[in-house]
Amino acid sequence: MHDILSDVTQWIDQNEPVVLATVVQTWGSSPRGVGAKMAFTSSGKIAGSVSGGCVEGAVYENGLQTLKTRQSQLLHFGVADETAFEVGLACGGKIEVFVRRLDPGIFRILQAEIIGQQAVVIVSALEGPPDLKGKEILVTEAGKVEGTLGGGLDGEAVRFAIQALQEEQSQTFTLQTATGDLLHLFADVILPPPTLVMVGGVHITIALSAIAKALGYRTIVIDPRRLFGSQERFPHVDQLIQEWPQEALPKIKLTRSTCVAMLTHDPKIDDPALKIVLDSPIFYIGALGSRKTQESRRQRLLADGLSQAQLDRIHGPVGIDLGAKTPDEIALSVMAEIISVRRGRIG
Repeated sequence: MHDILSDVTQWIDQNEPVVLATVVQTWGSSPRGVGAKMAFTSSGKIAGSVSGGCVEGAVYENGLQTLKTRQSQLLHFGVADETAFEVGLACGGKIEVFVRRLDPGIFRILQAEIIGQQAVVIVSALEGPPDLKGKEILVTEAGKVEGTLGGGLDGEAVRFAIQALQEEQSQTFTLQTATGDLLHLFADVILPPPTLVMVGGVHITIALSAIAKALGYRTIVIDPRRLFGSQERFPHVDQLIQEWPQEALPKIKLTRSTCVAMLTHDPKIDDPALKIVLDSPIFYIGALGSRKTQESRRQRLLADGLSQAQLDRIHGPVGIDLGAKTPDEIALSVMAEIISVRRGRIG
């Protein structure tokens, strides 16, 4: 949702009806995963995608029909193995795309939650009784509920939504109505964008923050040394904190979507930061320095009471071994390692 948020906001501000298409199920290989979105208007404005370009035309045409009828649609796309590659669905891949007219009221709440760095889940009725199909409920991380499915199903739907939010995983589920009909629903979990916290405003940080920003990460730079952590050096980051890490980090929400890179080589800056982040749920901790520097750091932190298990979380020397030499190349190797860890490719 993050990649289309600004476009959709502009269209809603201009009072244009918006169609939102969401991938709700995939089989085999598919270019986009569950939760991928495309938004568009009848005037031909388009943002995002639901495939590698092979089904967007059909989704758009069906979406125009949805605008006219206000009836949501669940679209099924799949191709035979021998023709799959040509249209972008490799190895006979199949996808289901849910197309609905975007509710401006629901969107405004969603927009506020995303801007506030909060997780949210939208439960949509995909298939079932005509009077329920297309209805949706939004549930925020704080437990606020907006919208209704009707038919006495809201309570159970909200419980499924909270479970999906806790698991941080979009998923489909089925409820039975009072009349015995089955209602198929999709819990679309929208998490805050991943955040990269960089401790130290060094040359590598300049390149790393630019790469991370291009990949959709929220970027934060911490450095008490105003010469290094200056606005002139980092005009593009989302947040620049000119404080010591022990003062700055408690002000940042450290979640499972957060990663941290220590880049100063200075124990006065890196060590206090490590003591804080090693006791948090963040998914990646990297620290710049040679193997000798890493070992010296470990011994200091062990002496300060940190456990071996905590120190084993540190990726150091930081980055994937690409043979990197320049600051830009090192930044690329660090970002590659962050992505690999986030996607479960390396531990």
